[in-house]
Amino acid sequence: MMDHPFVILPEEQAPKGIEHCELCELSKQRNRLIWGEGNPRASLMMILDNPGAREDRQGNSFLCGTRETLQLGMREAGIEVNEVYVTYLLKRRPMRAYNKPDTRAACLPHLEMQIFQKQPLVLFGFGNVVVEGLFPDKESASVKELRGSWQEFQGTPISFTYHPLAVRRRPNLLRFFVEDLKALKEKWNEIQHVRKTST
Repeated sequence: MMDHPFVILPEEQAPKGIEHCELCELSKQRNRLIWGEGNPRASLMMILDNPGAREDRQGNSFLCGTRETLQLGMREAGIEVNEVYVTYLLKRRPMRAYNKPDTRAACLPHLEMQIFQKQPLVLFGFGNVVVEGLFPDKESASVKELRGSWQEFQGTPISFTYHPLAVRRRPNLLRFFVEDLKALKEKWNEIQHVRKTST
């Protein structure tokens, strides 16, 4: 076991013309746009609701609780951090209340474009905000309803689990969180295997 198992993943720059996006009110909250982090060529894409704190008060790189808990779950499930790409439904961290439906509608095309360009084999979402953002027309769209099953988004298999912050607040969820990440790894391995044998 490593002494420092949690790592700060490298950020991927937003495409030209998007880094100063002003399509939603989060751009007025003076927070920079975060496109994604991790391995930009990974075949597994994880989707969180929005970026967490990136730097501490002194401006040093900082690992927020979301990323720490996510990496803990991944390690338990045997998923290497350098094998994944992590992105967000909203590309900026909200600093105060905002119009959620309008902001999600403005940000979703960025995520759709990202998925289209990267063509991941598997998608995996965390928390109800991501479920609702990706499936706004689905009745009773929630992690509780959808975890343990596979849906499709843009033709790509997707499943969901609890948000890492919910797991931090309610440690009894950790077992399910790890279980869902293990099921993700199985599905991902299975798809990679099918790809290899069919080429």
